[in-house]
Amino acid sequence: MATLKILGRVTSINVRKVRWTADLIGIDYETEVWGMPDRDPRVPEFLQLNPNAQVPVIIDDGFVLWESNAIMRYLAESRRSGLWPVAAKERALVDQWLTWQVAELNAQWGYAVYALMRRNPAFTDEKRIVDSIRNWTARMQILEVQLAAGGGFAANGRLSIADIGLAVSSHRWFSTPFDKPDLPAVSEHYERLKATPEGQKYMGGSTP
Repeated sequence: MATLKILGRVTSINVRKVRWTADLIGIDYETEVWGMPDRDPRVPEFLQLNPNAQVPVIIDDGFVLWESNAIMRYLAESRRSGLWPVAAKERALVDQWLTWQVAELNAQWGYAVYALMRRNPAFTDEKRIVDSIRNWTARMQILEVQLAAGGGFAANGRLSIADIGLAVSSHRWFSTPFDKPDLPAVSEHYERLKATPEGQKYMGGSTP
């Protein structure tokens, strides 16, 4: 019986990051669906695990952890995976780009995604759509430079948990309908990771 349980829904970009990491490491795990519209995380049972009412959450042999990037680091570290380097400077670079993915890249797309992909009627302000696309594009151009300089990887010239996070973010970029600049290094990185079994599992379907 698996000692690791992952709570969340696969439509969540952050749950996909965690499950992809676990799959690459080869960890046996159980899944428990949480998150709307399937199961409301604002109930006391879930809030005892994560007071933010957000997925994913993991329970690893009784140990509870939330925040997707923290979970990815923990899984790669506790299972001695090469996805999380041992050398301090190499690890710091992976951490830098994994943190950037949440703090800088993902923070820009909200309005554009709700307006253009999800067609939410509350998101129709044209100026805010344009601003979101401009800021999102600027971050993707930063990623383009990094991937081109790094031999097609986020850091240290090899696959890491940062690449997993960036790939699912690129999936959302390519899934949102608007005119995009040519970013060949981003496209190559995305298509290469998407072609893997894990990439097909978490980026090959209709869920952006």
